[in-house]
Amino acid sequence: MKLSVLIPVYNEVNTLEEAIRRVRNVQLPKEIIVVDDGSSDGSRELLNRLAMEAKPGNDSLNELKVYFQPTNQGKGAAIRSALSHVTGEIVIIQDADLEYDPQDYMRLLEPILSGKADVVFGTRFYGGGPHRVFFFWHYVGNQLLTLLSNILTNLNLTDMEVGYKVFKTEVLRHIEIKSNRFGFEPEITLKVAKQKCRVYEVPISYHGRTYAEGKKITWKDGFVTLYALIRFWLKD
Repeated sequence: MKLSVLIPVYNEVNTLEEAIRRVRNVQLPKEIIVVDDGSSDGSRELLNRLAMEAKPGNDSLNELKVYFQPTNQGKGAAIRSALSHVTGEIVIIQDADLEYDPQDYMRLLEPILSGKADVVFGTRFYGGGPHRVFFFWHYVGNQLLTLLSNILTNLNLTDMEVGYKVFKTEVLRHIEIKSNRFGFEPEITLKVAKQKCRVYEVPISYHGRTYAEGKKITWKDGFVTLYALIRFWLKD
């Protein structure tokens, strides 16, 4: 089965090329769909160069597609844009900041490839490989939001906000993503639960960043997530 790796990018020039290199090193047939979300730090110029170097047909395992948003709209909007270009049977979301390791792909894909799952969430809190020590209050906030998500969805996830989420493409074809920013994570979780998808959770490694290293999530995004949980539980 062909894998579609979606990489939303916003101001990640320091890690972007290495992130793409690591994805390419995973020996699976795949297309790499990168959407730059209005970067202003040189990421767009870097992607233009990589796209020019990746000649069509040069590497059948690593077809690279690059697209540019005219302005910064958010992670959800970038993923929505990327989905319109997907041709693979399985979709995985890959951040460009090196916090998540593509060497975990086979572990994440196994429940879908074996016919057991429709959707797989990674988890940073249960087993897995090496983990950089978390910010304590980020952990507390994550667990509270995951608890609320579980109450609303009747799932027993341990890490609703995790960046690594894998889907059968046919599942995503039946979901209209409305969130433009970090509300994507709770929205997709609620809609997957409402579709009665078979959801698995797989331990992953995690190499979190500090704010000095470029981390973007703040306490304000916790309120965005809370709002999205309630909104999509009530409306869709």
